[in-house]
Amino acid sequence: MEFQVPNTLAEQIANYLADRIMTGVVQPGERLQEATIAAELRVSRASVKEALYTLERWHLVDITPRKGASASQLDAEHAAELYDVYMHLLIMLARRLCERWQDQDKTCLMARVDAVVQIIQAPTPNVSAVVQASFEVMDACCEVVGNPYLSEALTNFKPAVSRTYYLCADRYHQDLARTSAFFSQLTQAILVRDADEAERQVAVFANHQKQLIQQALSP
Repeated sequence: MEFQVPNTLAEQIANYLADRIMTGVVQPGERLQEATIAAELRVSRASVKEALYTLERWHLVDITPRKGASASQLDAEHAAELYDVYMHLLIMLARRLCERWQDQDKTCLMARVDAVVQIIQAPTPNVSAVVQASFEVMDACCEVVGNPYLSEALTNFKPAVSRTYYLCADRYHQDLARTSAFFSQLTQAILVRDADEAERQVAVFANHQKQLIQQALSP
C-alpha cells in the first residue's frame, strides 16, 4: 500500500499503519516509534500520535505509558478473546434487527446478503472481497437498528477481525460454503423475527470461526 497524504491526515496514517499490521508487515508485539513513522511518512509526530490512538481504538495497537505503542498480540488466546466479545456484539445486533426491521428495509438488506453469496459462489472467490461484503451486510444492519453505540463498537472491531482473516486466509477460503449457509440461515431467522434462532446462528458460526483461527494460530 503506497502512502498518500489525504485531507484527513491522521486517519490516513492510521489506515496505512493498519494495513501493515493486518497483513503482517508489522508483527504482533512490534514497536511503532512515533519519530520513525513521522520521518518515514514526512508528517508531524502529532499526526502520528493521533493515528496511534485510532489504532488503539481499532484493537490493533496497545499503548503503554512511558513505553509507547506496539502492535497488539494475536495468538490463539487473544483471538479467542477477540471473537468472544465480537460475537456478543453481533448477537445484540441480530436480536435488535429482528425487532426493528421494516418492509422498506428488506430490499437493501437482501441485496447486501446476495452480494456476499455471489462472491462466495464465484469460480475463484476472493477472501478479502467476502470479508468486505460481509462487513457491508453488518453496516446495513446497523443502519436499520439505529443504535449509534453498537454501531461504533462493531466498526472499531472491523480492523482486528480483518487481521485474523488475513493471517488465516487459507483456512477461511476452505470454509466459504459454511459462510454462505450461515448468511442464508441467519436471514431466514431474521425475516421471521426469530431472535433466539438468530442468536443461535450467530453463536454457532462465530464459535466455528474462532476455532478455525485458533487452530491456525496455535503453535
